[in-house]
Formats: sequence, C-alpha cells, structure tokens
Amino acid sequence: MIRTFLDDDEIAFLDEVDEFFATTTTDPFGFYHGRGGDVRRLYRELGARGWLSLGWPVEVGGAAKPPTYDFLLWNTAARHRAARPDLGPGIIAHVLTTHGTDTQQARYLPGLSIGSTCFALGYSEPEAGSDLSGLRTRAVVDGDSYVVSGEKCWTSDAHHADYLWLLCRTGALEDRGRGLTLLIVDMAAPGITVAPIETIDGHRLNQVFLDGVVVPKVDRVGGEGAAWSIIREALAVERHLQLLPGRVERDLADLRRLLERSGRLGDPRGAAVFAELTARYRQVEASSMVTLAELCSGRPAVEAAARTKFLGTRLAQAIPRAALDLCGAEALDVAEPMPFLWRQSFMETIAGGTSEVMLSIMARGQLRLGARA
Repeated sequence: MIRTFLDDDEIAFLDEVDEFFATTTTDPFGFYHGRGGDVRRLYRELGARGWLSLGWPVEVGGAAKPPTYDFLLWNTAARHRAARPDLGPGIIAHVLTTHGTDTQQARYLPGLSIGSTCFALGYSEPEAGSDLSGLRTRAVVDGDSYVVSGEKCWTSDAHHADYLWLLCRTGALEDRGRGLTLLIVDMAAPGITVAPIETIDGHRLNQVFLDGVVVPKVDRVGGEGAAWSIIREALAVERHLQLLPGRVERDLADLRRLLERSGRLGDPRGAAVFAELTARYRQVEASSMVTLAELCSGRPAVEAAARTKFLGTRLAQAIPRAALDLCGAEALDVAEPMPFLWRQSFMETIAGGTSEVMLSIMARGQLRLGARA
C-alpha cells in the first residue's frame, strides 16, 4: 500500500534502499541487537551514501528531503531486520538543527552524518519512567558549568555511546516539565558509571549513574528550563519510527510460513486469525501514512505518532501469540523466530513510551480528556 502514496523519485529511492539491504551482509537480527558492533558499521555505510542526513537542512550538510525519505529508509531496514533508526542522526540532529547553537552543530553534526558518533537518550529514571516530567536527576549551576548528579535507567546503548543526551532538572520538582533542561554529556567524563540491565529478549539496557559530573554550559541545548517543549516534539519523531510497519510485515510473513508448513493456514480458525492480523497490519500501515502526512505538512504529529506506536506494538505482540495459540509446540522450535519475537514484543510496548502513556496522549490530544502537562 505504501508505494501508492509515493512519487516517482520516492519509489526510485525505496527500490535503491531495498536492494541495498537485500545485498548487504549484516547481522540478520541487527534490528534487535542495539546500535553498536555490526549495526554501527552498517550506519557508517548508510552515512557514506548520505542517507543519515536526508532530512537535515542543506546549510548543515543535509539533503532537505521530506520525512518520507527517512521513513522509507528505516521502514525498509526494519523489514530486512537490519537495524533500527540511529538516534543521533534522527532525534538528536532534529533538535540540534532547530535549537542548537552554531558551535554545537559544527561539533556534533559531522560525526552524526557519517554514522561514527553514537548518542544514548538519558531520559527515564527509576521513579520517572514514561512520566518524564517527574524526573529527579539534578543539574546545579557552578560558574560556567553544571554539576549533575542522579541516575538514569533502561538506557539503550549507553555502553556504546560517545555522548548522553541528558534530560535533567534545573528547577524545583513541583515545576514538573517546566523545570527541565537538556544537556549533552561526554560519556568519558569523570563521575559516570554504566551498569547493565539484561532483558528477557537477550538485549542489554543500562543504568547510568552520574556523580558530580561537570558539564560545560556551552553543552546545554536550548534555554535553561526549556527542554519540555523541545523534547515533546522530538519524541513524536522518535515514536513515528519506533514501531514501523515493515517490522510487523516481516513478523506476519514469518507467521504465514509457519502456518503453511503446519497446515494451520488452511483450516478455518487459522485462516480467520491470519486474516484479522493482516487487517491489523493494514491499519498500522495506514496510521503510519497519516502520521507521515502530518509530519510532511509541518505539524508535530504527537497524537498520530502515539496512535501508530500503540497499534504497532499491540500487533507485534499479537503475531507471536497467535503462532503459539495455533501451532503450540511447533511454534516453540528453536529454529523459529516466534519464541524470540514473543519475548521481544514486551520490550516494544515499553520502549519510546508505554502503551498506557500512548493512550493517555491520544486521550488528551484527540478526546480532550484531562489537562496537558
């Protein structure tokens, strides 16, 4: 369905990207293995082709392409299970090109454009998971620097990262989102400790402890206390690419092969379940197109991105669940991806904001229930 919404140049780009991922040797499950190692090498190949800076403004080295191109790149990567979007050229560069200083752009954007620089998002905390307005990591002014102390957790790729994109508190706790500030923290700075958090799908998340870490004020992004409005829009960009239809398309194809091999696709129950899941995939695809249209028109697409993420993660759970329900022990074969996809699907409902938070965003933004933070 996606091709029907594309112009000739976009179709040509899609075909080029598809051929690249089909012929490039990568980790076959790189999509699930973080942003280091083979995936980081893949990012460098994408950077060499200019594909990591497609949507950046021309004046900072980008191609000024509409969001469609980033979507096509990462949706195709997801379908091939090659890699997730690199956060640096995406969410970080998006903010730096609109809110960063000239010095920050000159320092960080070149490495991001070629895939050599890795950022981790320092958002969630033990007492502030998806409710970021309640975070407690504090930055205190000391001359021309901030001194930062606190803890971040569930931080993807902190063990690979060169920098931490840190959301911290400079105002009072009761200020909630109005007291938050964005800092770029060098991961080699004294006072930083990274500890692993192992997950049920074999992935690694991290705890990041900051003990009196000194961060120069020149590494503050935007004004002090102004981070909430900055990251709210940026999170919509992240969620837009968090659960891509290409990912569930590949999962659905794996389910079809399993059902065909086991003979379940031909029986009434198996056929009905697969038809329902296919319809839900089309729903995710359509929601992605609506979100993309909003982004291309210059709207922030916060609620649309939340809806797409919610629908996609629910479907990512439903597909392996259907495999287990319909095929039983056959679906548990170690050669099958379904047992892994079942475990991994729980991670998808949390990463980038829990399903409950996505529902809350939709309720506030589309149904006008409750007050905005």
